[in-house]
Amino acid sequence: MMLPPLQASAVLLDIEGTLGSKTFLSQVLAPYAQQHLRDYVDRHRDTPVVAQALLDTQALAGDTVSDPVGILLHWISQDRKAPPLKKLQGLVWRRGFEQGAFQGHLFIDAVRALQRWHQAGVPLAIYSSGSVQAQQLYFGYSVAGDLRPWLSAYFDTDIGAKVEVASYLRIALALGQPVAQVLFLSDSVVELQVARSAGLKVLHVVREDTAADARFTSLTNFDELQIQYPD
Repeated sequence: MMLPPLQASAVLLDIEGTLGSKTFLSQVLAPYAQQHLRDYVDRHRDTPVVAQALLDTQALAGDTVSDPVGILLHWISQDRKAPPLKKLQGLVWRRGFEQGAFQGHLFIDAVRALQRWHQAGVPLAIYSSGSVQAQQLYFGYSVAGDLRPWLSAYFDTDIGAKVEVASYLRIALALGQPVAQVLFLSDSVVELQVARSAGLKVLHVVREDTAADARFTSLTNFDELQIQYPD
C-alpha cells in the first residue's frame, strides 16, 4: 500500500531493524567482536584510541576494575550501548569487513530506496548507536557494494543518546535543515516518540518481529514511500 508522498529536505535513518536485519548484529557482528576483542586490545593497547577506550571503560564500570576487557565482553553479551565499547567494536569490525568475513546486511527495498532518494537529491543521514566508523564500514562493505557515496552524514551517540530530544535538534542543525523538514525512519517506537517531540517528521518501519503502533504511520517496505524534495 503506497503512502501519500512526503516532503522532506533530509532523511535520517536508523540501521538495525530499519535498513537491515536486527539479527545481523546479534548473530554476526556481536559474536565476531566477542571472539576478537581481547586479541585486538592486546595488540593495540598503546594506541591512543584504545588506551582512551579502556580508561573510559574503567570510569564507567568503576576505577577498581582489573580487567576492562572482561567488562567490555560482558557488555557485548548485554548489548549495552556504552561509548567505549562502540568505539572498540568499530575497530574490531573493520578487520572483519576488510577481510570479507561478513558484509553489512541491507533489505533489498532499502537499497532501492536509498538509491532513489539519493538520485532525487534528498540528503540522507544515518543515526545509530554504533560508532560512525562502524556505520561507514557497514555501508562501505554492504551486500549491495559501497553505498557511502549515497550518504551525506553519519551520527552516533557522540551527538547524544537516541532517547534525548536535544540529539535530534543537534542533528537537524548539523544537517543545516529546519527540524520540521527532517524525516526520521526507525523501527523503535521510543526513538520515534522522542524525535517527534523534537519536531521531526517520523515514520515507523515495521519489519521482522516489530509490531505496528497505532500512534505512528507505519510502512513495511520502502517501496511504499515517495519523498519529495521541497523546491
